Formats: sequence, structure tokens, C-alpha cells
Amino acid sequence: MPFFTSHLKFPVNYTLNPVRPANMGFSPLSLSQSLSFILFLFHFHSTISSPLSSNYSSSSSSSSHLCAHRQSLSLLQFKQSFSIQSSPFWFARNYQYDQYPKTESWKEGADCCLWDGVTCDLKTGHVTALDLSCSMLYGTLLPNNSLFSLHHLQQLELSFNDFNSSHISSRFGQFSNLTHLNLSGSDLAGQVPSEISHLSKLVSLDLSWNYDLSLEPICFDKLVRNLTKLRELDLSWVNMSLVVPDSLMNLSSSLSSLKLDECGLQGKLPSSMGKFKHLQYLDLGWNDFTGPIPYDFEQLSELVSLYLSFNQYLSPEPISFDKLVQNLTKLRDFVLNHVNMSLIAPNSLTNLSSSLSSLSLWGCGLQGKFPGNIFLLPNLESLDLSYNEGLTGSFPSSNLSNVLSLLWLSNTRISVYLENDLINNLNSLKYMYLGNCNLISSDLALLGYLTIPSSLGNLVHLRYLELNSNKFMGQIPDSLGSLSNLERLSLYGNLFNGTIPSFLFALPSLNTLDLHNNNLTGNISELQHDSLSFLDLSNNCLHGTISSSIFKQENLTTLILASNSKLTGEISSSICKLRFLVVLDLSNNSLSGSTPQCLGNFSGMLSVLHLGMNNLQGTIPSTFSKVNSLEYLNLNGNELEGKVPPSIVRCTMLEVLDLGNNKIEDGFPYFLETLPKLQILILKSNKLQGFVKGPTAHNSFSKLQILDISDNDFSGSFPTGYFNSFEAMMTSDQNMIYMNATNYSSYVYSIEMTWKGVEIEFPKIQSTIRILDLSKNNFTGEIPKVIGKLKALQQLNLSHNSLTGQIQSSLGNLTNLESLDLSSNLLTGRIPMQLGV
Repeated sequence: MPFFTSHLKFPVNYTLNPVRPANMGFSPLSLSQSLSFILFLFHFHSTISSPLSSNYSSSSSSSSHLCAHRQSLSLLQFKQSFSIQSSPFWFARNYQYDQYPKTESWKEGADCCLWDGVTCDLKTGHVTALDLSCSMLYGTLLPNNSLFSLHHLQQLELSFNDFNSSHISSRFGQFSNLTHLNLSGSDLAGQVPSEISHLSKLVSLDLSWNYDLSLEPICFDKLVRNLTKLRELDLSWVNMSLVVPDSLMNLSSSLSSLKLDECGLQGKLPSSMGKFKHLQYLDLGWNDFTGPIPYDFEQLSELVSLYLSFNQYLSPEPISFDKLVQNLTKLRDFVLNHVNMSLIAPNSLTNLSSSLSSLSLWGCGLQGKFPGNIFLLPNLESLDLSYNEGLTGSFPSSNLSNVLSLLWLSNTRISVYLENDLINNLNSLKYMYLGNCNLISSDLALLGYLTIPSSLGNLVHLRYLELNSNKFMGQIPDSLGSLSNLERLSLYGNLFNGTIPSFLFALPSLNTLDLHNNNLTGNISELQHDSLSFLDLSNNCLHGTISSSIFKQENLTTLILASNSKLTGEISSSICKLRFLVVLDLSNNSLSGSTPQCLGNFSGMLSVLHLGMNNLQGTIPSTFSKVNSLEYLNLNGNELEGKVPPSIVRCTMLEVLDLGNNKIEDGFPYFLETLPKLQILILKSNKLQGFVKGPTAHNSFSKLQILDISDNDFSGSFPTGYFNSFEAMMTSDQNMIYMNATNYSSYVYSIEMTWKGVEIEFPKIQSTIRILDLSKNNFTGEIPKVIGKLKALQQLNLSHNSLTGQIQSSLGNLTNLESLDLSSNLLTGRIPMQLGV
């Protein structure tokens, strides 16, 4: 069973649920999407909840002028230039704001001033505002589009449509009366045209969330110098990596909101930010700012929200930080996740504004006692101090804010008395994250064990409950069945026993259930709803067959039932109905029958397929399609027969292929050498035979770090050509990280290997490891001199072959070796002294 870090970090809004790095959460999204999800929701809320046309009257109530025919025609032509389809921004579709095709109400012959999204001047009938946000528009926004004939536009809102990588036309610069322009999240690409700087009346400009959009320094300089009336600027996720941070100082001093999240900005924070006396919202998170927070920041006395998260080389200094905290008296949102605050004493936070509603200091390296008065701030809605392992203190059980909605103290040493007194003071709580923290309870506390108090079921507003990696024991209490709004339940890494309560599978909104690493027994109950997207019941003592109701969870992305050794029965082909699966791990059970052939092509999203250590029979699926995302395929330890299917070469993202300990009868599968990302190949203990001649393609196995073809029937001389192409075995990787799925970073790879003569499971594989095992075959001839090039090898096993000749002196180059086995051959000579043997 692989090590699996299942910390879901779900969105609430930006102030209620601070951002988490990808490896702390699991999501099938790409890295950039998963890191920015909550930022999106906050941005989206602030954008949509204040319509751009708010300063103008719609003529729907009393119109003295009909919309001019030419304008009506232009709008209809605009409508015809796009089709209607759902936006790729799935989070816009599924959270908070619905998409709606506004242009469908546009009918020829009707007054266009009455159309959805259209606002006209009451006196002239001119179209002055167009709000088509979330309107499901799809197509290319061309420079000759009729939109650009609406010369009287003052407000234009086109956010969260799909313009299919269109470039922003220079003709936008012709809207000389425009005060508000929002093109965010609409798949625009290329350079921001300098003509945008012609919009001298602009008060609000939002080009955010267009990942392929970039802004050059010359254009940015024109923009900031000419847009002198600008009060709101959002360029989040626009590539500004060439822009010098000090050029921000040329922005209008009347600026009230500046959002430059994830723009690739580098260097020190501008030292003269104090000029922005009216600034209320500042977000410079997810950039590469370094050094201290300048003293000038303390002059931003109107600041309400400050976000500097994930500038990991930003390091506040004690004196300037103290003044910052004291002077920002209107601050409500203070978010510095993953900023280096190791020099800051937690006590300096004592003077934070009493109006504070959100404090998020995740993973800041804080050490020492956290000031107790912060816990008691009357307006506190969200508190996240997690992943500050050196942070101590005591969370109070009374006098808490009655609006506290999110509490996140995971991975701290802050004492939390999880008893009735505390629970009765958390009536508004929606998000409780107390994983791996210093929980204290009167029950069995002296023994170091805990039980979940039944009163926890009174927190009826709870949506996410995380109590993982504590020492809870006993049965999961029935009172949790009262949490009808629960969407995520994470109790993994405890000592719970008994059966999994059936009420958990009946919670109507539950989409994530993580109970792995407990002592749970019994069958898996029928799921009463189809809302699950994540299910991990691994490393328990469950038995019986896999419930067929699991295969009806159409939104399931992760299914992990590994290491429940008494799970039996066959893998139903119905599993292939789960088209959105990213991780499927049923390893280390007693499953039997054949492997469904459809597993090769049922999901283009599948990244991890682990069916190892079962009793599966038949052949390896031969249906791998060209459209797949498979990175990890492990079928080790079954009774599979036949050949290695050539269709595996379609899995171009494959990093780990483990087919060891089966009954595969084949020659060496040369076609695997073309897999460009393959790092681990295990074919040990099968019935493979014949010569291994060497590479048939360029860069064959160039990234291979582990090759194990031991215990087969290969013959002939060693494949010298392959040794020359094993580039990854020639150089060491200095990054001490664990190998994991790129598309699903929480899933850490595992393999079964012989290490120093002992068969062991590697539940986690360090990226530095290099192993070559060709033992227990019929290889003949001498050890090739070229093997000395593989200087990064840590284990080399050539034992139990029929090798002859002298032990090569070039083996002395392998100074990283921890294990060398040349036994049971016909070799002569000594092992080189450089190896210290």
C-alpha cells in the first residue's frame, strides 16, 4: 500500500479557507488549478456580486427610447459569432454561481434594451453596459467582431466564457468611454495590447485568470502611466515575469484594490507602497518576492485585506512586522501562508486589529506560544495556524467568536480540549481541521487515547471534519450521523475499530470519506447516494466483496481499498463506468478472477492503477488507448499470463511499470524503451526468456532509475548498449523527495524490491534511488566495462548467472554502491578496493 497523504483542502471562500499547496491536497486538477482554486472563488465572488452595470439604470422598467437598430444588429451579430457551451471552468459551473446563456433571450425585432445583460441610457437608448459574464459563450473573439461597433459602452463584462485562446484585440482601445472592463477567466492568450492604455477613463480593469496571457514591461509601463483614474486592477495569473516590481509605483495613487496573484513577479517588494493611501485590498501572493516586508507597508492605514501567501523567500523582520500589525487597524483579512516568519515571535500578533475576521498563517515556521487574545477576537470567522509544528498555546473553550466558521490547527502543538464545553461554543463552525494536533480529552487521556465526544454531532453546520492522525479509539460514534451537511470526513490514521457505520454511506452530501489506517472490520455497506468523489478505506481489516454501489459513484476520482487482505471476489467490469477515476488502488487483497480488459481505456484521466498482490488471473489488459494519463501501473504479485501488451507504449506518461511476480511468458519487451518518462521497470520472477540485445531506439530507457529483470530465463551476454543509455543511473538526484504521480501529487509510489538480499516493500521511493538487478538468469560472458559508467547505482545484483572472466576494475567507479552481489558466477579476481569491501 503506497503512502497516501489525503489532506483535502476544499474551497469555502478566500477568507474562510486559505490556499493549500498541491501536495497537501488531492485533486485531479493540474497543479496550478489546484493551488488557486480558493483564490478563484474569492475573485469570482467579488467580480460577480458587484455587477458592472450597477451605476446605470436598465431601461426595462421605463424606457423612453428604443435601442437603435444599428446597435441591435451589432448585438445579434455578436450573438451569432459564438456558440453556447459549458465553460471549462468547472468550478464556476459547480460552485456558487450558475452559468446562464444570456444571449439566448436576444431576439430580432425586440427592444435590445430589454435583453439579458444589456443596459441602455434612458435618454438616448445607447447601449452603455454589457454584462455577459458566465454566459457560456464559446468561440474566437476576432478583431472584426461587431462588439467593437458599440462605441457608447462604458462598462463591459465578458468574464468566464471561453474565447478559445483568442488574442485581446487592439480594438478594445477604441472604447474611449469605458470605465469598467472585465475579461477575466475567458481563455484569452498572447500579449496584452498596448492599446488598452488608451482607455484613460478606466476605473476598473480585470484581465485575471487567463493563464496564457502575458504583459510586457513596455505595455505595463504605458498602462500604469495613462490609466490615472484606475481604482481596481486585477492581473492575477497574467504572466508579468519581466515586469520590475518597482514599476508598480507608477500606478494611480487612488488605487483601492490591487490583485497581482501568481504573476511571476520577482525580487524585493516595492519600498514605496505607502503612496497608495486609499488601498484597501492588496494581493501579491504566489510570486517570488524576497527579503523583508518594507517599512512603508505600515502606512497603508486603509488596508482591509492583505494577502502575501506563498512567497516562500519573503522574510518579515521583527521590528517592521510589529509596526505593520500595530498600524493596520482596519485589517480584516491577514493571509501570509508559507511566508518565512521564523524570526517573528507569535506574541507580536497580539496587536492585530480587533476587527480581524480571517487570519491564515499556514506553514510559516512560527515557534513558541500563540497569543490567546487572538482566539477571542469577536469578529473572527476563519483561523488557520496549521503546519506550524513548533507553535504552542491553549485554545479556549469559551468566549469564542459566535461567527467562527473555520478552525484549522492541524500539525501544531496547540492544546485543544475537545469536550462539550468547547463544542457548545462552536455552533457556527463549518470547517474543523484538527488533524495530528494536541487534542486533550478527559476520557482515557492518561493512557494517551481519545474518544470522539457524542456532542460533536450537535455541530449541524459542519461541512468538513478532519480528525486524522490522532489517537482516537473505539467505534465511530453514531452521533456523526446527525451531520447531514457533511461533505468531507477524514478520520484516517487513528485506532477506530468495529464496522464502518452504515449511516456514513447515507449522508446525502458526503463527497469525501477517508478512513484509511484504522482497525475497522466487516463488510463495506451499500452507498445510499451517488455523491462520492473520494473513498479511501485502505489498511483496515475489511472483508467480503466490493459493494456494487461503489461502481455507481459516477463522480468518483479516487478509489483506494488497498491492504484489506480479506476483500475477495472479482473486479467487476462495472468499474469501467467510473470515467473520472484518477486513482484506482485495490492492491494487497484477495481479489480473484480476470482483470477487466476495459481498464486500459475506460478513463482518459486515470493516473494510478494498482492491482498488485492479489490473485488475479488471465492476461494484462491490451486495450491501452492513445488518450490516457497513466503514470503508475502495478500488477505485481498476481497470476497473470500471456505477453506484455504492446499497447502499453501508448502510455507516454508512464513512470512506473511493475509486472513482477506473475507468469508472463514472453521475450524482452523492447517496445518499452520508447516510453519517454519511464523511471522504474520491474519484470522480475516471470517466465521471460531469450537474448536482451540492446536498444532499438534513440534515448532508450534514458530516465530509468530502477531496472529489475531478475529471476527469469534471459540468456546471452549483457546488453551493453542499454548500459550506455541508462543516463539516470549515471547521475545522482540530489532532491530527497518521494516519487509521486505528477497528475495526483498526493499519491506516493510504492514497489516490492529485493534490497540487500531481502524482499521488502518500499512504501515510499526516494527519487535518489538507483538499482540494477539482473540476477537469477542465464547471462553469460564477462561483465562489460561500460557498467562502470553507472556511477549513481546504489545496488547492483548480477548474482546467479553464468558470468566468466575477471571482475571489472571499472566497478570501482560505482562509489555510491551500498550493495553489490556477484555471487554464484564463475568470476575471478577481487572486488575493487575503491568500494571499501
